[in-house]
Amino acid sequence: MSDTEGHDSAIKTPKQLITVLLLAIVFPIAIVVLLAQYATGGISVNKDDPALTDESVAKRLKPVGELVLASDLPPDDANSGTGIDQSASAAPVAADSGADKIATIYTASCAACHISGAAGAPKQGDKAAWAPRIKNGNAALYASAIKGKGAMPAKGGNVSLSDDDVKAVVDYMVSQAK
Repeated sequence: MSDTEGHDSAIKTPKQLITVLLLAIVFPIAIVVLLAQYATGGISVNKDDPALTDESVAKRLKPVGELVLASDLPPDDANSGTGIDQSASAAPVAADSGADKIATIYTASCAACHISGAAGAPKQGDKAAWAPRIKNGNAALYASAIKGKGAMPAKGGNVSLSDDDVKAVVDYMVSQAK
């Protein structure tokens, strides 16, 4: 028995070598493709599907918001002088009644800044931050909320609110700070 008898290769001709190499490339690719089709439920495109129209695809791919730089705004904004178009702000609040209506308005128009203290807004319930504002009186608070002050837009950015609604929300926020 010679030393090479136990080490013979199954591939003996160049044709066999090429066949094995091709199968080594094609077989894993075929397995990956089949697994991908199995995982995704296969490829079936219905050309009549309304979800595949150009308009519906464009609508789904449309960005949620749009970046507007202050330098891109017109210099004289008739809305408030802040350079912010408030007509595109928060949607009108549904007609609720009483405390529910006030809570809904607060949540939709005021909470984003007054819970986090964004842009220097006094946080809800922060007695120290609200004390000097309360000391100036309700008329000053109402005027600031209705007309806007500093980074806060008029009516908290929801210009569809009535002055009475804004005053009710101010009273609600003041009551939380007392």
